[in-house]
Amino acid sequence: MAGCMKMTNGFTSLNAKLRLSIVLLFCLPHTSGLQEPGNNHRVTDLQDGKEYVMSGSNRFCYKNSVCPTWRHTWTRIQVQVWSSNVFKVETVAGEEELQDLDRFSIWGWFQSLLRERHNETTININLFSKEMCFKVDPAHQTKYTVKPLRKFDIYLFLVFLAGASLFVFAGPLSRSQLFFYSAGVSTGMIASLIILFFILARFLPKKSPFYVLIVGGWSFSVYAIQLVFRNLGVILQNHWNMALGYVAVVGFITFAVCYRYGPLVDAKSINILSWTLQLLGLLLIYLGIQIQQVAFSIIVAAVFSKHLEYPVSLTLSAFRKIKRYVRWKPEPRRLLSDEEYQKQGEEETLRALEELRKHCNSPEFSPWKAVSRLQSPKRFADFIEGSLHLMSNEVSVHVQEYGFGGSFFEDEFFDTDDDDDDEEQVDIKPMMIPE
Repeated sequence: MAGCMKMTNGFTSLNAKLRLSIVLLFCLPHTSGLQEPGNNHRVTDLQDGKEYVMSGSNRFCYKNSVCPTWRHTWTRIQVQVWSSNVFKVETVAGEEELQDLDRFSIWGWFQSLLRERHNETTININLFSKEMCFKVDPAHQTKYTVKPLRKFDIYLFLVFLAGASLFVFAGPLSRSQLFFYSAGVSTGMIASLIILFFILARFLPKKSPFYVLIVGGWSFSVYAIQLVFRNLGVILQNHWNMALGYVAVVGFITFAVCYRYGPLVDAKSINILSWTLQLLGLLLIYLGIQIQQVAFSIIVAAVFSKHLEYPVSLTLSAFRKIKRYVRWKPEPRRLLSDEEYQKQGEEETLRALEELRKHCNSPEFSPWKAVSRLQSPKRFADFIEGSLHLMSNEVSVHVQEYGFGGSFFEDEFFDTDDDDDDEEQVDIKPMMIPE
């Protein structure tokens, strides 16, 4: 009897499921807005800066005819749609895909259920996209306005500036206590649900089916964050007291947690935080620039400039080592001592006399012409044969006159002292006080 009851209940549930699926198959085409084949809707081509006031379900296409250059780095193409009533917007890549929206599909119907309705939205168009089409489906036959714009986006520039600043100052920020507490409190307020699910996951046993719930909770948290940021203005305007209470409570809790664990002290932890901030800065630089080639060029230049100090320091150290062996400027000559000066003078004199003897013995020299001009030809002939060029009495007179302790040396020395005394007397004279 029990077995028969179970079989009867099973057949009843199966029969109910079949009936439900048949009802959905008949009802879904009518609810999805399926059009008759051959009924092609008119597509409106949009132009920059022009407003289009429409009503009912319409299709639009924006064709980008401007080739982007580096001057369009922070230029954004947007299509703004607003109305007094709610509507749905569905975007596709081209006009052919736009016609496929009229055909029914289970996936398309499921996406239409998830797509939310709003009374104001902005569609961002890729700068390199040649064409982008979308469909506007209002809830009622109300009027709405469509306006495409091509303008300089200040938010893109601010994102790029924030990324560049974060990349450059990642090292000091990773060691700053103020940044540690402010970043911790901000992360806690923005991702409080994600942190809550992460804490719950630590208390669950391993191989638990609740991990599926945790993954779903994280997905729901990300969706909730996007929803809050999208409607932030409405929340602050209508529910400011709840928002202020949330900021106060969550901010205090996250500050207490950050104060409990304290700022980073370990060098490895600081390096990991610094590298994370640098990667986040590079990501913001990439997201803040519309042209990918310009973004990658700036990222490569930033990475090389950040780590350029290491090759520059190595180059400077190598240059200092090479500079010791390579002399770029001639060094000043060393002054000779008295003994070295006298020795060098004697050697140079003997060398010059020997060269003179060789010249006199050479065929180019005319001895008769030289003899006719000399007072003592015999002495000249003895010099050429190897005798001294000075006589003994001349050598003694030279030593007495110009040698150390000679009269010429003493005169020069005492004359210098007298001149110095005269200068000192001239300097001292004005300082004397008459009686």
